Amino acid sequence: MDEFGNSEAELLSLAQGGNLDAFEEIVKLHERRIFALALRLTGKSEDAQDAAQEVFVRLFRNLRQIDAGRSVGPWLYSVTVNVCRDLERVRQRSRLIPMGEKLTAFSDPAQTPEGLYADQQREQWLRSCLQELPEKERAALTLRELEGLSTQEVARALGSAEGTIRAQICSARIKLRKLMAERMGGKS
Repeated sequence: MDEFGNSEAELLSLAQGGNLDAFEEIVKLHERRIFALALRLTGKSEDAQDAAQEVFVRLFRNLRQIDAGRSVGPWLYSVTVNVCRDLERVRQRSRLIPMGEKLTAFSDPAQTPEGLYADQQREQWLRSCLQELPEKERAALTLRELEGLSTQEVARALGSAEGTIRAQICSARIKLRKLMAERMGGKS
């Protein structure tokens, strides 16, 4: 619902009819989650911003093809993954992994500096390890674990069978656990 009580379906229908304010409301409803997903997939704020912008440009271009009776979220997730894949192909020549943005949303203000440092170190290792996963496994794991989508929703977003997604998530978890153990010097 937007601030005026319109449902997403109503906003999509209005946007399909040319109402730019309705389109802007759809963007506002989804921009944070799309940026967060793009950030997790690309590992770099600038790339995530570029990806999110491209996702919403594609939404605008394809408004009329989207079923107004369904949530636009799964379509946006699918497009976000594809845009990030395209960016990854462009970036593959240089595999530098930035560590500026936090994966976790909130920190405990009462935490000691040592504890905060340890959390930041684990977060950096996690970000780095996620970037080492194969693209399809990283996307499946990110959508399932970090975005909270069901396996069925992940399968729809990635255009794969649910069994394939389950296998990719399982493989990604095993690889991630191994990579994290290596980074932490065998500590887990």
